Amino acid sequence: MQVHNPISAWRKYAQRYTLQGVKCVECGKSYYPSKHLCKCGSVEFTELKLSGHGKLLTFTKLHAASEGFASDGDYCLGIIQLDEGPRIMAQLAEVDFEKLHIGMIVLAVFRKYFVADEKDIIHYGLKFVPTQASAGRPA
Repeated sequence: MQVHNPISAWRKYAQRYTLQGVKCVECGKSYYPSKHLCKCGSVEFTELKLSGHGKLLTFTKLHAASEGFASDGDYCLGIIQLDEGPRIMAQLAEVDFEKLHIGMIVLAVFRKYFVADEKDIIHYGLKFVPTQASAGRPA
């Protein structure tokens, strides 16, 4: 018997946690997050489940974390070109800063973002990690 669980429903929030995008019926362009108007002028889209596989286009290392991330120390943000076309900016996790490189193959993973101070509520989301195929190998 399956019991309705509000946490499991929350984790299935399509655009934030499962990389749910859309694809234009007219020209085939893919978008994430979803749009209601394509560059070609069409308003017809089909849902598109993005794979989470992509390539690192650029990245930066942050030394001064924003509120909520101060305990994480230095971390990296990257712009990732997903295999299906859309680009996404996300935090890079489980990376050796010295081995990061443009063209590195990465994969979306579900990870902890931060813990809210007042109620110790843990916030989760997507981060990207290098795949074994690209670890330490320059493009």
